[in-house]
Amino acid sequence: MKLIKNARMLEENGNFSEGMDILFEQKILKTGRNLTLECLSWDKNCEIFDAAGRYVTPGLIDAHCHIGICENGMGFEGEDVNEITNPITPALRGLDGINPMDQSFAEARESGVTAVLTGPGSANVIGGQFCALKTCGNTLEDMMLKEPIALKAALGENPKRCYNEKKASPMTRMATASLMREAFYKAEAYGRKKRAALNSGDMPEMDMGMECLLDVLEKRLMLKIHCHRADDIQTAIRIAEEFSINYTLDHCTEGYMMPDALRAHNAKCILGPILIGRPKIEMKNLNYGGAAVLEKAGIEFALSTDHPETPVQLLSASAAFLVRNGLSEAAALRALTVNAARITGLDDRIGSLKAGLDADIVVYDGHPLDVRTRVLMTVINGRIVYGGL
Repeated sequence: MKLIKNARMLEENGNFSEGMDILFEQKILKTGRNLTLECLSWDKNCEIFDAAGRYVTPGLIDAHCHIGICENGMGFEGEDVNEITNPITPALRGLDGINPMDQSFAEARESGVTAVLTGPGSANVIGGQFCALKTCGNTLEDMMLKEPIALKAALGENPKRCYNEKKASPMTRMATASLMREAFYKAEAYGRKKRAALNSGDMPEMDMGMECLLDVLEKRLMLKIHCHRADDIQTAIRIAEEFSINYTLDHCTEGYMMPDALRAHNAKCILGPILIGRPKIEMKNLNYGGAAVLEKAGIEFALSTDHPETPVQLLSASAAFLVRNGLSEAAALRALTVNAARITGLDDRIGSLKAGLDADIVVYDGHPLDVRTRVLMTVINGRIVYGGL
């Protein structure tokens, strides 16, 4: 049993409470004030760490990245993010391409990032399955939060560019949307055959890709849709709602141009990368004040680095940059923690410092959104994985 006492602790509303104690093992057991005597009555050997009034947050969550599957400094040998041989590859499991020894996981821990959603890139219309990982462990099984957690899809520039080079479809946005619809129509037909076979016994031949698409249609998986431009965002919403799919709008670069539509459709948005220029045409309207527009419109969102587009260790710096451009500190902190957990369906495990959730905790030597601040200690599943007090 461990106790962090006298913490300036982040609450779910994005504000800090002073003089708080956090009692934990692998899970958070209790938070409150003056818990030392209670802790020692339970376990006289309890380890006690004095935060001395320092800022303490839940572990930060990168809601969309390619850590481990697009390795730093490895070139082609470490590049397993896009299988550009077929635009529809739902059966691919990102897990099978991730290297848990990628040094970026250590850099994430050192920066307070304790959980990531990682998987295939956006070259294909449907690219494969994402998983959610903790950033500490020698094997992927040790790191696993949820697998699969989502199916990756993509609209806009990337599928067009990648397949135009091959002189193959899709070469237009129309073809991209058509291929995505066709895949889900085929999955619906596959599902009907499976259900009919319960009576007839004539079960269709097992199809791994169709099984994954069926998981999306039957709401066992979310669809993570890469979409930067406003027109691609609208297409993403249109297709997802045609099939009653649970989805997230990943990147959502021009979402600030259509906040009323996002709110009307109760869209779940994941913004990022932030600390980047405008490397692609579909990002030409990147607006660093866009997150503040969404906050003003009452739209909650998560943040991502899209690592390696922005290095994962710059997740909190990305939030700080948005604050500089008008976002409130509370909204920025929620986007890194509780919002990211809720939007990705992981709020039963991570995202806040409340009893029953995983003990993923970060202690800082300054405000988390001050770019000069260093992480003093990172805890994952109740174990100190970086630093100490």
